[in-house]
Amino acid sequence: MKVALIGLGMVSGTYVDALSKTDITLAGVYSRSEESRQAFLAKHGLTARSYGSVAEIAADDVDFVIVTTPPNARAEIIGELAAAGKPILMEKPVERNLENATALVETCEAAGVPLGIMLQFRARPVLADLRRIQPDLGALGMVEVHVPWWRPQSYYDEPGRGTYARDGGGVLISQAIHTLDLMLSLTGPVVDVTALTATTAFHDMEAEDFVSAGLNFANGAVGTLTATTASFPGRGESITLHFAKGSARFETNQLSIDWRDGNSETFGAATASGGGADPMAFTSDWHRAVICDFADAIREGRAPMVPGRAALEVHRLIAAIETSGRRGARTEV
Repeated sequence: MKVALIGLGMVSGTYVDALSKTDITLAGVYSRSEESRQAFLAKHGLTARSYGSVAEIAADDVDFVIVTTPPNARAEIIGELAAAGKPILMEKPVERNLENATALVETCEAAGVPLGIMLQFRARPVLADLRRIQPDLGALGMVEVHVPWWRPQSYYDEPGRGTYARDGGGVLISQAIHTLDLMLSLTGPVVDVTALTATTAFHDMEAEDFVSAGLNFANGAVGTLTATTASFPGRGESITLHFAKGSARFETNQLSIDWRDGNSETFGAATASGGGADPMAFTSDWHRAVICDFADAIREGRAPMVPGRAALEVHRLIAAIETSGRRGARTEV
């Protein structure tokens, strides 16, 4: 299969590395600047084509397109690719807010075009162990989610980063979205939230770099969320699920099960996930897994690992947390 890459920012190198470990060919790349395209191809030693426009990609015989542009630059691109019938795998988030994200998903659905979202935490190998064990743990009673990440001010000095106009917000939609999406895949939906959102003295930015929230789940469980990019030097994110018969702690790529009868089990090993000063300090293996799944989904005519419609669930949760933080009151999801 052949793929085109649109958007050559920070994360695009991860996609190139991931693709190099597959049998999928990177046919070409596109960004608005020819200079940046040539620099990108040279940096990664690629012989791929430098597309001059999205229209050239739409007219080419690529099997799907990966889009990694900032969220505010996607609507027109997605519309053009969907009209041409090109399947799309897109970097998170879907868009800057729930309304725009829903419109983008509906554009692809109306055109009958597959849309997958890169929420690669779902591809972590030990998830299979947790899903296998989870039924034996009994009813879920409490959830703890921690995203204690760090970003220096230089990260937010890039024009548009941490703004509502380009990114759609701060730590929630740009960093914690991965962990929140993974949480929802394990717990089911949240029905309401009570949140505090703030910008700490460590960052000069428009949106929030700190969130603390209480969560009520549809299954009756309760939970807490803390997410920040102001926790120096940054540590790995974690999800702890407390069940009737034991607790499961999921930290980066290590799963620990503590049974109430005294037994314990450990699966996998903790790995870096970009929680420190270097946001790219993580493996491309999870991206590779999502890309390969998307390619297989096209071949098999099935839904990808994270369809656009499914990704709207985490957008709904983020929107509720942001609203609760502004109002200072409990808010329904």
